[in-house]
Amino acid sequence: MGEEAPVSGQPTKGSTGHGGESRAGLFNGFAAYGMWGLVPLFWPLLKPAGAVEILAHRMVWSLGIVGVALLVMRRWAWAGELLRSPRRLGLVTVAAAVITVNWGVYIWAVNSGHVVEASLGYFINPLVTIAMGVLLLKERLRTAQWAAVGIGALAVVVLTVGYGRPPWVSLCLAFSFATYGLVKKKVNLGGIESLAAETAVQFLPALAYLLWLGAHGGSTFASHGFGHAALLAAAGLVTALPLVCFGAAAIRVPLSTLGLLQYLTPVFQFLLGILYFHEEMPPERWAGFVMVWAALVLLTWDALRTARRSAVALRARTARERAAASGGATTTAATAVAEREAERSPRP
Repeated sequence: MGEEAPVSGQPTKGSTGHGGESRAGLFNGFAAYGMWGLVPLFWPLLKPAGAVEILAHRMVWSLGIVGVALLVMRRWAWAGELLRSPRRLGLVTVAAAVITVNWGVYIWAVNSGHVVEASLGYFINPLVTIAMGVLLLKERLRTAQWAAVGIGALAVVVLTVGYGRPPWVSLCLAFSFATYGLVKKKVNLGGIESLAAETAVQFLPALAYLLWLGAHGGSTFASHGFGHAALLAAAGLVTALPLVCFGAAAIRVPLSTLGLLQYLTPVFQFLLGILYFHEEMPPERWAGFVMVWAALVLLTWDALRTARRSAVALRARTARERAAASGGATTTAATAVAEREAERSPRP
C-alpha cells in the first residue's frame, strides 16, 4: 500500500447485526483500500519533484492534516500518556523510521515505473508477517500456514529468475511494512493518533530538508506554480483520508472482512501497473505472481476455517455455561447442536 493500514483488535459494531452500521463499515472499508490501491495515480502528478522531496512534503502536510482532525475531535489525552512513557516513545520513533523507508521506497517505485513490483510487496506482506511471527515472537504455525510461507518463498526465487535480480522493491516494502505493523502492535495507538505521533517525529527532519532544498535552489514547491504547490500539500490529505475511512470501517465490520478487503489494494495496484502504466509481465513474472496468489488463497482459507471453528467452539462453551448456570442436570438441545457443529468443523 505504501500507506498505513493499522488493524484494530476491538470488537466491531458489524458483529452485532446492525445492517446500517455494517453497510457503512463496508463502504468505508472499500473507500480506504480503494484509495490506497489507486494512489499510484497520484504520485506521478507531483513530478518534477523527486521522491525525497515528495516524501518530505508528505510528512510535513500529514502532521498538519491530522493535527487539525485531532483538534476538531478533541482527542489529545493520548499525547500526555505517550510523553510519559519513554518505551512507547522509542517504539513510535522506530515506527516513524520504518514507515519513512516504506513511504520513500513506494513513491520512488511508482515514479520509476515499478508499480507491479510494488504491488507484489503488499501481496507477500501477510506471508512476511507470519514468518516474522515465527522468527521473532516464537509463534507456532499450522500446516497450511507453513505451506503458504513455503510457496511464497519459492515464488520469490522464481521472480528473482524472472527479474534477473531479487525483487528488492517488493521485499523492502513487505519487510518494512511487516516491521511497522509489529511495532505498532506494541505501541497500541489508534490510527489517527499513531499517524500524528509518527509524523511529529518525522516533521522536523522533513522540514529541515525542505528548507535546505529551497536554500540551494532544488525545491519545486514555489517554482512550478500554485497548482504544483497545492498537489504537494495534498500529499497530507492523500495520507490521512484513507486512514480516517479505515478507522470508520474497523469499528463496524469484523476483522475477517477487513482481512479480505486488504487484498483490494495490491490488486488495484497490479492492474494499474499492467493496464495503465503498461509495465511488462513476462511469463516468469506471471508464474511468480500466480504462486504468491496461490499462497494467499491457502492462507485465507486456513484463516477463515480457523475463525469459524473458534466461533463454533465459543458458542458450544457458552451454551454449556448457560445450561450449568440454570441448574440443569442434562445438556440442553442448544448445547448438543453446538457440540455437533463443533465436531463437524474441520480441525486446523
